[in-house]
Amino acid sequence: MSTNAVRKYTLEEYITIEEASEIKHEFRDGQILAMAGASPSHTFILADLVYLLRTQLKPTGCRIGSADMRVRISPEGRYCYPDVVVVCGTPVFDDTKPQALINPTLIIEVLSDSTAAYDRGDKFHDYRQVPSLTDYVLVAQDRAYLEHYQRQGESDLWLYQSAEGLDATLVLAGLNLSLPLVDVYAQVDNIA
Repeated sequence: MSTNAVRKYTLEEYITIEEASEIKHEFRDGQILAMAGASPSHTFILADLVYLLRTQLKPTGCRIGSADMRVRISPEGRYCYPDVVVVCGTPVFDDTKPQALINPTLIIEVLSDSTAAYDRGDKFHDYRQVPSLTDYVLVAQDRAYLEHYQRQGESDLWLYQSAEGLDATLVLAGLNLSLPLVDVYAQVDNIA
């Protein structure tokens, strides 16, 4: 009888592999996970989100990073590449290469069939461990639908709200942001 043991990598091994790699990898519980490519809808949604965020956040000094911005979720060694990350205040990075942001304020993930359960479940659980994170937004690709979780104070209590349909707007009051769904999905065909 054969068993296939899953190899556990150390944080140091992950950092070495990531530094030399031409593709991105997330690191979770000793596992190195290659990041999949994005669909056309995914990339169009991201472009519109970054534009909306930049337009509204420019006067605040908050900075917007794309899917190439690595984020450290825990000092023990959880790293990921959110689709969009916003940091308000001075960005703080760890000393790895490539560097990882350790103080995100807002994280946005665009859902796909293969990532939706993970983004809503284990990944959101991990993100909640980041003390600076105040807002988490999930964006559907197949319909005009946004989900928003906002941290209440310094607790682990998160307020949920959603917006559905092209006539809806998601308001992130704590960041003074409005995301009209008609603009989020402006470049995506066949969205209702």
